[in-house]
Amino acid sequence: MYTISQLAKSAGVNVETIRYYERRGLIEQPDKPAEGYRRYPETTLNRIRFIKRAQELGFSLEEITNLLALGESHCSEVQELAEGKLVSVRAKINDLCRLERVLEDLIIQCRTNPDNTACPIVESLQPDSDLS
Repeated sequence: MYTISQLAKSAGVNVETIRYYERRGLIEQPDKPAEGYRRYPETTLNRIRFIKRAQELGFSLEEITNLLALGESHCSEVQELAEGKLVSVRAKINDLCRLERVLEDLIIQCRTNPDNTACPIVESLQPDSDLS
């Protein structure tokens, strides 16, 4: 059993993060005894670690809430959520690859620019430029 500060330290989060998770319904706040501090069970620590790991993988708190709710559900429901996330991740990767190509082109244009007064990168950011 952990006090809130011990729990925060063990989970590698701030005490306010734990309170926020409680308000969001991600973790349960234990009853406060007549005297002393609330005590959190090991399962709460594991749940916070799950939340943090899911965030590292790019899941939002809303998506994590859904994952936790589906924890007792059939695997196909969890799979559906994961497949949706995969589509989103692939779209972001495609966007980042497109951005990478645009930036590479702009850097090449800047390196080979004979006119030091006009920068291709700055010009491409102008409202009337075509950055596609």
